[in-house]
Amino acid sequence: MRREARSLPRHRPLPLPRSQVRVMAAAASVEAVAPTGALRGLVQDFVMGQQEGPADQVAADVRFGNYTVLQVVEALGSSLENPEPQTRARGIQLLSQVLLQCHSFLLEKEVVHLILFYENRLKDHHLVIPSVLQGLKALSLCVNLPQGLAVSVLKAIFQEVHVQSLPQVDRHTVYIIITNFMQSREEELKGLGADFTFGFIQVMDGEKDPRNLLVAFRIVHDLISRDYSLGPFVEELFEVTSCYFPIDFTPPPNDPHGIQREDLILSLRTVLASTARFAEFLLPLLIEKVDSEILSAKLDSLQTLNACCTVYGQKELKDFLPGLWTSIRREVFQTASERVETEGLAALHSLTACLSHSVLRADAEDLLDSFLSNILQDCRHHLCEPDMKLVWPSAKLLQAAAGASARACDQITGNVLPLLLEQFHNHNQSNQRRTILEMILGFLKLQQKWSSEDKDERPLCGFKDQLCSLVSMVLTDPSTQLQLVGIRTLTVLGAQPGLLSSGDLELAVGQLYRLSFLEDDSQNCRAAALEAAGTLATLYPVAFSNHLVPKLAEELCVAESDMTRGDWPTKCSRHMRCLQMLSAISTHPSIVKETLPLLLRHLYQLNRGNMVAGTSEVIAVCQSLQQVAEKCQQDRENCWYFHQTAVPFLLAMAVQASMPEKEQSVLRKVLLEEEVLVAMVSIIGSATTHLSPDFAAQSVDHIVPLFLDGNMSFLPENSFPCRFQPFQDGPLEQRRLVALLMAFVCSLPRNVEIPHLNQLMQELLELSCCPNCSFSSTAAAKCFAGLLNKQPAGQQLDEFLQLAVEKVESGLSSESYRSQAFTLLLWVTKALVLRYHPLSSYLTDRLMAHLSDPELGPAAADGYSLLMSDCTDVLTRAGHADVRIMYRQRFFTDNVPSLVEAFHAAPQDVKPNYLKGLSHVLNRLPKSVLLPELPTLLSLLLEALSCADSVVQLSTLSCLQPLLLEAPQVMSLHVDTLVNKFLDLTSNPCMAVRISALQCMHALTRLPTPVLLPYKPQVIRALAKPLDDKKRLVRKEAVSARGEWFLLGSPGS
Repeated sequence: MRREARSLPRHRPLPLPRSQVRVMAAAASVEAVAPTGALRGLVQDFVMGQQEGPADQVAADVRFGNYTVLQVVEALGSSLENPEPQTRARGIQLLSQVLLQCHSFLLEKEVVHLILFYENRLKDHHLVIPSVLQGLKALSLCVNLPQGLAVSVLKAIFQEVHVQSLPQVDRHTVYIIITNFMQSREEELKGLGADFTFGFIQVMDGEKDPRNLLVAFRIVHDLISRDYSLGPFVEELFEVTSCYFPIDFTPPPNDPHGIQREDLILSLRTVLASTARFAEFLLPLLIEKVDSEILSAKLDSLQTLNACCTVYGQKELKDFLPGLWTSIRREVFQTASERVETEGLAALHSLTACLSHSVLRADAEDLLDSFLSNILQDCRHHLCEPDMKLVWPSAKLLQAAAGASARACDQITGNVLPLLLEQFHNHNQSNQRRTILEMILGFLKLQQKWSSEDKDERPLCGFKDQLCSLVSMVLTDPSTQLQLVGIRTLTVLGAQPGLLSSGDLELAVGQLYRLSFLEDDSQNCRAAALEAAGTLATLYPVAFSNHLVPKLAEELCVAESDMTRGDWPTKCSRHMRCLQMLSAISTHPSIVKETLPLLLRHLYQLNRGNMVAGTSEVIAVCQSLQQVAEKCQQDRENCWYFHQTAVPFLLAMAVQASMPEKEQSVLRKVLLEEEVLVAMVSIIGSATTHLSPDFAAQSVDHIVPLFLDGNMSFLPENSFPCRFQPFQDGPLEQRRLVALLMAFVCSLPRNVEIPHLNQLMQELLELSCCPNCSFSSTAAAKCFAGLLNKQPAGQQLDEFLQLAVEKVESGLSSESYRSQAFTLLLWVTKALVLRYHPLSSYLTDRLMAHLSDPELGPAAADGYSLLMSDCTDVLTRAGHADVRIMYRQRFFTDNVPSLVEAFHAAPQDVKPNYLKGLSHVLNRLPKSVLLPELPTLLSLLLEALSCADSVVQLSTLSCLQPLLLEAPQVMSLHVDTLVNKFLDLTSNPCMAVRISALQCMHALTRLPTPVLLPYKPQVIRALAKPLDDKKRLVRKEAVSARGEWFLLGSPGS
């Protein structure tokens, strides 16, 4: 509700000079030739002919030096002295429009004459005033404004103009004049003292237009922030602004000015919270509005209080603290709005912080202590109520205050913690105990927040034994939910500096060890225990090295023994959990130096002939190693330790496995399987991407010669039965290891020089078209593409590209390795598309040409998915590849039009290939790019739904679903086709297609209801069938979609 500002007394007007028109005309006659007939004609057309164009023409002539401003004044002479106010108004309007465009050309003496003239005209008829104000606005922008004239103009406005009787645009002009002078003549205006503030209060009093209020609020803020004198008018200034609080404004529909309620709220809040001198007036108003029944008023008041606390001190808050606390407590205890509760807690936090940070005099009352005592008195008893009705609101209030400062945290925690510990033991039900423990956890987190503060005493030290005992009890409780809170509490306790003793840490490590090996139905607890172990291992590496790593090492030995005896299937899950814990605790360099050798030794033991480990066990060890590698990436030295320890070891094992032997073990064959090699690729990639250039250079000098020359001297246990020659027509097993080379060289920083690059690229190119092993040839093609992408522009890059194109062209015309050549084409194209290389256009055209190829057409269509999707092993930003921003958008713009054109011209039997390729492109395109093109592409997407290929159908459905939500008007034009095709696909043999089609049926309900209602009976009948689908996930989507269609058109839907 708007409150009336008090009426203010008016100053008496000051006398002003007379006959300024004659003065300016005399000046013009002395300093310039008489105005020409052309100028008089333009003036006559504007003033008497009511034409608007001549004003711009006159202004242009003044800018070009054809006339002076004083000549324009002389030409206007008769108009300015005309007895008709309309004529005088038109004359002054012409002069003002000229000044608005030419004020920078005015000389100082011209400004003086014009200012005096316009001041005099402020006494004129009310029809003249708008044009006069426009002229003063132009003059307020003049650089050559003499000293004292800004004050003179404002005095004249304050005394002669009743601003609030003017139209909105003219009031806005007054505010702009004041703003201009405050920016350019600040010291002059400050010389007016409080008279300037008083004058502005008169101007603003009664303003209602939001456009003007935004400017007026900014002026008030500048008055305060720039230390203008407010004098005895502090209350008056507060009243003239606070009468708008809280803002009650709803912008009209299609408002061209774009002013929102939030703009006014923030602008007014900035004013009200800008000075502590408003406190005695504002705080009672805020209490009143918080206690009102209007939700918006509550929110605005609490947010304003929050803002004020950054400016106020104890002196301003002292008399209002009881009322503020009562209002905030009531809102948190009784409110039905979560937003009000949140803002109330934030306000309490800010109040406490304000009281904490204020400097106390020796004889002053400690307001923080008394304020916190009131909070504790009102909240403590609720924590002890048997029904626990208000326990959470009370805890939130206490935690909001405790989070404001270290002192507040200590005082509240010291009072509340013993009470909560007692209540925990008084309740037996696990849900009640969990609630209390979560509150304890909240206070412990606050103590952790302030743990860096220098304190003589830490309140938690006195409760340490009770807390440790409680956590130990909780972690053995049968309730999973209570255990989860207990694990989080243990983590926070461990994060308190110096709190836990070595004995406490040993017990904590033992509990985490036990929890990490729980049965399958406690998966959440296991995950939480792993996370907690990782966090605490960073803080207490010695405790984990002494008490946990030996136990895990013993577990691995037991697992190896079980594998040897064949008693493995029953112990498999325990082995997996041991590996997970080893990787989880590898968060500190000293622990990594113990866990990494342990994992590598275990992998070596699995590689021995008498083990029965399978692919999944080896992959599990590799996954643990990768997780350790990722944790080492943040520390330069730790990353290098992992790399120089693990990478040679893995290469040695792989090379050993690839050596021909009379009786090759089963596991050695496992090491060469594609899934295991992919897992090893991830390890090597993760271990290389964050290497510093100097360390990477050391490593590349060893690993590249290993693959090119067979130099195995740097590998551990260098006793291999024969040479390693993955390129020179070596065994097929050795060729598969090129994937490991790819992982290394394609993850190196771009500024690391690769030795023997020409030889390496030629070998990779040859191997990429080797027909004997698709895995090896693909790895070589990816490695070649990854290196090509990082190669700087120049002659060497051009030579590599020429070799690649020749190889691709010869391979595509050959029957023996045509498929491998096409794979090379795909990867080279992707490497160039990512970096915007000009040759990428030629290669994408070659790719498109193969969409009509009977043999390679389907592969070419899938190739568009490769080009548009992100890879995980090569050509990644993490691996330092040259990936330009918005490359997908550029690919779409360059290729989709020709792809659509080729589709229309293609034979019917190959059109599905084009649709599949188009679907892959559109599905991975940002929707903001796709929406403008939707009208032209939608018909092709709908046709793609009729394609028999389930991959095309699924990709198209995934593309259409968000479009139904984001472009309902366009999609509504095809609703008949969409409904029928989606319903047909709900019985598709592929489960993923059925699910996606049902999701699209659900999304269809977002289209305009009148468009959908004719289809409602048909859809409800058709969706009854998937309700009986044999797959649960399909039934779930069918229930959801059919329910939305049932509600279609009902009230409130």
